[in-house]
Amino acid sequence: MSAPRWDLILVGGGLANGLIAWRLCQVRPELRVLLLEAGAAPGGNHTWSFHEGDITPEQHRWLAPLVAHRWAGYDVRFPALQRTLEGGYFSITSAHFAAVLGAALGNNLRTGTVVTSLTPDSVTLADAQTLYASAVIDGRGYRPCRHLTSGFQAFLGQQWQLREPHGLTRPVLMDATVSQGGGYRFVYTLPLSARELLIEDTHYIDQHALNHVQAREHIQAYAQQQGWQLESLVREEYGSLPITLAGEAQAFWREQAGQPCSGLRAGLFHATTGYSLPQAVALAEQIARAPVLNRESLFSLIRDYALSQWRRQRFFRILNRMLFLAGPPEQRWQVMQRFYRLNPALIVRFYAGQLTFADKARLLSGKPPVPVFEAMRAILKHSPRLRALNHE
Repeated sequence: MSAPRWDLILVGGGLANGLIAWRLCQVRPELRVLLLEAGAAPGGNHTWSFHEGDITPEQHRWLAPLVAHRWAGYDVRFPALQRTLEGGYFSITSAHFAAVLGAALGNNLRTGTVVTSLTPDSVTLADAQTLYASAVIDGRGYRPCRHLTSGFQAFLGQQWQLREPHGLTRPVLMDATVSQGGGYRFVYTLPLSARELLIEDTHYIDQHALNHVQAREHIQAYAQQQGWQLESLVREEYGSLPITLAGEAQAFWREQAGQPCSGLRAGLFHATTGYSLPQAVALAEQIARAPVLNRESLFSLIRDYALSQWRRQRFFRILNRMLFLAGPPEQRWQVMQRFYRLNPALIVRFYAGQLTFADKARLLSGKPPVPVFEAMRAILKHSPRLRALNHE
């Protein structure tokens, strides 16, 4: 085998690998890092958002150049609740992400580069060229796995220029006053400028696919209800984020067979929201601090971090099973309405994945928004003990 030319090759220019490359540029510029992206630009066509409390002040500092939009607070709307919550809310757009990352990486970013196969220390391209590195990280997005049981947060978003100002001063993270259909549905709106909005039709559903034609109709109808006059469509994005209900994390990592991976491909996302930025930021920092970057050490680092996150998120998977498996799908909004009545500090810790024992007790106390028997059945349905008893 040829001697490695690169210290690290990152396959896939999405959020997780982009943040790894960005952080290494900042603190380990001596490393030879190559980022390969099959598309025309890193980041694809996405918007990544996060709350101020999701990451530390130091992480905010080094992430700041990538942030395109900032707001002070956000709103939620439900049939029996409308509330404004304080605290910063931030968004990274793929266009801004690509511009900043491209300037930082220069020739160490290759777009339009299709990878046909990879190993923990080599990459084969579509032109049959093989590149070697001390380590290769696969960050090409979520891949369904037989060891994980998931629902999905599926969405279609459209960025519109309006004829008149929309009047919003902060995002509306959830407007669940809309018709529900076959699962928990809400509209998510980001005010990007005085006359520009990103409007997303979002569904917590059992299947991966979303009806895009219907989602576009929903957006048109919602804009009309709000009195917004849509003038020109700037762009459209869509996706499906996994919402983990249960799984066997050790088996998941055995199946990786020593291949380092990142982001959704490594199962690194908030189990209930599907958002991956906070864990992608934390992983980038861990990799940047690692004394040795080779295939074995990186696989162990990423696996151990992912397993620790899996253990920390056990309670979130229980909540997900209650959301998806208990009660009629069209009544799932009641779970979220009840959640948003809680203490703002608890809500911050929920999004950050840092619930205390008292927080968990509070979330499960009082009259549940789903039938008690169905809630208990949902909690137990995927428990390891019950699987063992049923020989599943």
